[in-house]
Amino acid sequence: MNAYMSALDLKPLMLDLLLVFTALTVLLIDTLMPPGRKRSLGHLTGFMLAGLFGLSFLIDVTGTAFSGAYVGDAWALFFKRVFLACGALCTLGAVDYVDERFPNRQGEFYLMLLASTLGMTLLAGARDLILLMVCFELMGMPLAVMAAFGKTEIEAGPDRQGAEAALKLYVTSAASSAITLFGLALVFGLAGSTRIDALSYATMTPLLTVGVLAAVAGMAFKIGAVPFHMWIPDTYQGAPTPVVAFLSVAPKAGGFAALALLLHRGFGAHQAAWLPAFLGLIVLTLLVGNLMALPQSNAKRLLAYSGVAQMGYLLMPLAIGTEQGNAVLLFYLAGYAVTNIGVFLVLHAVCAHQPDATVDAFAGLWHRAPGLALALLVFLLSLAGIPFAVGFWAKLYVFMAVYDAGLGWLVFLGALLAVLALFYYLRVARSAYFDPPAQEGGVPVDLGLKLAIGTCLLAVVGMGLWPNTVVEAAVKAAAVMGG
Repeated sequence: MNAYMSALDLKPLMLDLLLVFTALTVLLIDTLMPPGRKRSLGHLTGFMLAGLFGLSFLIDVTGTAFSGAYVGDAWALFFKRVFLACGALCTLGAVDYVDERFPNRQGEFYLMLLASTLGMTLLAGARDLILLMVCFELMGMPLAVMAAFGKTEIEAGPDRQGAEAALKLYVTSAASSAITLFGLALVFGLAGSTRIDALSYATMTPLLTVGVLAAVAGMAFKIGAVPFHMWIPDTYQGAPTPVVAFLSVAPKAGGFAALALLLHRGFGAHQAAWLPAFLGLIVLTLLVGNLMALPQSNAKRLLAYSGVAQMGYLLMPLAIGTEQGNAVLLFYLAGYAVTNIGVFLVLHAVCAHQPDATVDAFAGLWHRAPGLALALLVFLLSLAGIPFAVGFWAKLYVFMAVYDAGLGWLVFLGALLAVLALFYYLRVARSAYFDPPAQEGGVPVDLGLKLAIGTCLLAVVGMGLWPNTVVEAAVKAAAVMGG
């Protein structure tokens, strides 16, 4: 009886259940409200997600559910907060776009975003392979639908590439799921259990090595690590920019949550089998991401390859498998989330009514919209790792953790490529501040978009000047995961 009640303990799932309630509320309002009066639906969704983020600091969600297949702890809670914050910011930033372009489909858009966010929040606490993959699919499938939302638009420009963007995202997601499942099936067959903690007891054999490497390769597709990154530039260019803001951060954080669980809890005892290939993955990701970003003239493709390079820096602390590395990973994810969402929302504000999102579209932004130009500069400096934005501390902590693990050569490579990245980040900033305006007039920005960009800006500056609060939360969460 006690075991049965433990399986039904829903306390650790309270935030997830409230997220389901949010989705049902949006569905009900969308069903009952006349088509022409749904402009408040996006604001409602965004503020409800923000409310759940705030509520996460007030309620206790620790414990286990489903007989231990799901665990609520500080590690899962940290990721839940990241996912809820990403969902709230991207929803508020997308309100003007969704109301203008999809006046009769707002409900579907926000329901897809909520469904994907639900998959992420559940993924953070999954401790069973079956639950992990179910959460991954719940996270991924709605993203392909959101990427295709612009496919029926008649305007010229990147929205007409929505179908191609969604197809590439869907095909690569399906391929990665198949590869991951193949690898996990081999590991399960040798371990005799779907529990992630039990995988470490499997005997090391060549077949287990194949299974581990296949699982890691499948996850590398999800986060866009080289050579599994081929979908990212085309998907980012073709999908609606508010969708890309969410796609570029939240599912990547979900992928790292799963990778950390598998590599440290499941395959930690077999690190010798996967570490050389993993280090090669990091080197390729850093090199290709930074070098391919240099010649890009399309801002979305430039930020896409920038995102690939950022995945290399995020993989570095994951490779060392220590508690310090896990804490650095969490801090980097939190800082990168608000930074990258912010820069894509600025891009959305500037290029919402332009045929293509080129770097030249930012020309003279300082004269047309000084506030947006300042936000853009701060976000770019954070991505580049310049003091004292949050990106500086994130990269510094990564380099310190990796150096302490005896991988000084990797720190040297990462620092060298960080200097190289300044060239393409500052090219965008130069266009905004020194080039003559591409067109006259200001840049209209919706209230929700202003709020989202302003929140990202405050978070980037606040975490850059006072990082200790987030660092302490990351250390507490990493202590649960161990190393």
